[in-house]
Amino acid sequence: MAKILVLYFSRADENYFPNGIHAVAEGNTAKLAQAIAQAAGADIFEVKTDHRYPKAYHACTEEAKKLLAQGYRPKLTADCDVSPYDVICVGYPMWWGTMPTDLMAFLEQHAADFASKKVLPFCTHEGSRFEHSLKDLKHLLPRAQILAGFEMYGHVAQDAELLKGQADKIERFLSQVK
Repeated sequence: MAKILVLYFSRADENYFPNGIHAVAEGNTAKLAQAIAQAAGADIFEVKTDHRYPKAYHACTEEAKKLLAQGYRPKLTADCDVSPYDVICVGYPMWWGTMPTDLMAFLEQHAADFASKKVLPFCTHEGSRFEHSLKDLKHLLPRAQILAGFEMYGHVAQDAELLKGQADKIERFLSQVK
């Protein structure tokens, strides 16, 4: 059986929902990552950095846009050895068409460790889907085997009942490596 890691970046505080902006105690991607880890019997690691985003949604998105344009990479405040894993599920919220620079920093620092690993990307969004993040992921991890991704609306990940209703889709996503 493959040894699986669920690695993700997520942000709590104000998030966008179809009916407006609402504060959440735990980020959308964190909730989806936990569901995937539980379904896979996987280890889980949250990427954390020294950068603190504003709590307000619009201020956060504008800052994320600026950091992406600058090519900014924050300093990791925790690390994870990915070398023992056969499969790594990589999750993130969609920000400006791609993953947050926090996750990019981790992937850039560990790109060599992803060689020959199977990578299952997943993201949360409110309509943008993967945009160009899969292309970016392939660029960041050129020696990894990037498999089909899984995307979910953030508001679905936030709602325990709706998330539970996605169990079959999560299992299909994971079936690529089982």
